[in-house]
Amino acid sequence: MHNFKKLKIWKDSISLVSDNYELARTFPDFEKFGLVVQMNRCAVSIPSNIAEGSSKSTDKHFNKYLEDSLGSAFEWKTQLIVAYNQNYLTEEKFKKLEQK
Repeated sequence: MHNFKKLKIWKDSISLVSDNYELARTFPDFEKFGLVVQMNRCAVSIPSNIAEGSSKSTDKHFNKYLEDSLGSAFEWKTQLIVAYNQNYLTEEKFKKLEQK
């Protein structure tokens, strides 16, 4: 078992969630129930899966949750690209978030 609050990957993903919510507040109103909801769910899923996996008794099970978290990260990154293509964020902001 791992203490998820001490894991750098969990801390980094919590930071990403905050960045995502900050970004989402700038999107057009018509995206409120579309892209915004989807991005928020994916972003929150990343640290949530890490935390849930840390409760598992074997590394094999923990790794499965880390893979789920990675899947959510890839999904979020795809949605970030969609947002960028729709000009909802600057190239500078896009590159900064993409690196996270």
